[in-house]
Amino acid sequence: MGKKKQLPLMKAILGGMLVFAALPPGLYWSWGQAYAAADSASLRSVTEMTQKLTAAMNNRRETITFAYQGKTSKLKAQVQSAIDQAMGSDPYLYYTIDSYAFSYRGSSSSANVTVQVEYRETLQQTAFVNKQVKEILKQIILPGMNNHQKIKAIHDWVVLHLKYDNSYSKYTAYEGLQSGSAVCQGYSLLTYKLLLGAGIPNKIVEGTAKAEGKAAQSHAWNLVQLEGRWYHLDTTWDDPTPNKEGALSTAYYMRTDAQMRLDHKWTKSYPASSVGYAQTLSELISRGGPNVAVYQELERKLDYSLYQEDLIVGSGSELMLLAKQAIASGQASLLFRYDGSEKSLKTDLQELYALGMDHLSYNSSPFDNTGDLKVYVTWE
Repeated sequence: MGKKKQLPLMKAILGGMLVFAALPPGLYWSWGQAYAAADSASLRSVTEMTQKLTAAMNNRRETITFAYQGKTSKLKAQVQSAIDQAMGSDPYLYYTIDSYAFSYRGSSSSANVTVQVEYRETLQQTAFVNKQVKEILKQIILPGMNNHQKIKAIHDWVVLHLKYDNSYSKYTAYEGLQSGSAVCQGYSLLTYKLLLGAGIPNKIVEGTAKAEGKAAQSHAWNLVQLEGRWYHLDTTWDDPTPNKEGALSTAYYMRTDAQMRLDHKWTKSYPASSVGYAQTLSELISRGGPNVAVYQELERKLDYSLYQEDLIVGSGSELMLLAKQAIASGQASLLFRYDGSEKSLKTDLQELYALGMDHLSYNSSPFDNTGDLKVYVTWE
């Protein structure tokens, strides 16, 4: 009797963009016909089947066959377990598989098993990715860099060199490198490879994301381990859409579970991320040592001055003073943390026209779970 299972293709409309995170679909069926399997080179356990499948999948074999020797009453579950373990052995492999199906036929004590696999990326294309990853890392990872610097360099390279695929058809790191565009699955796969190549453990997170005013939709991003702590890293959401040459965001750079839960959720179990990266950098700076300047520069690039409560803007007069200082230094933009409502912010911003600021524009967003606003203002 046949049985089929199909996992859905994941889509997400996030912040005005359609984001795909395709998960490997699976089709399963079996026949209990009396067909004895050959005894030669027979596999006898889930472990042996897993090893066989892992090697074949890593070589992008589309048809994998083997003989199984043993009771077949639970063979369906055993083959499924072996497939799950083989795919789970490498996140890159897991998200490169487009679909699979398996069948078996035999007797109560033996069977011949056939597994059919379709891949989004060929062996040659994966080899191209591996080669390009090495070349990219040679260019962006400089001698003496620590892992904090490496992660930032990799994040920035991905965001600056990929743009979102509005055709919603490019799922792989290969397509991202070859064409310069991909959906979120391609972003997370390339980020995974680059981080791994730099010696930084990371995972691909499967979940959903919800832009303001939109329904939650499926999404994928990375989870990075750094000095024993885990952080979320979403290179897709840090890439402006529509694409802006040379522009990148760090709004989803090294975030905690609590920070990500504002608009992201995950559907599987992953290591917890509980310590903010701003706190991590602050601790490293307080310890002193030769890398203090490195951590201070990261704080500056990530706008972590927003966490300093003495710099919070809470009134129109404070905002006016901050704007005067920015103008005096030749700036045409201002980033600050605002303690107040959106309505009071607009009122305070109106006062800036008295300083001769033309074409004033701004955007604001909630600042973590503080109740404050993160505000970015530009003028001419």
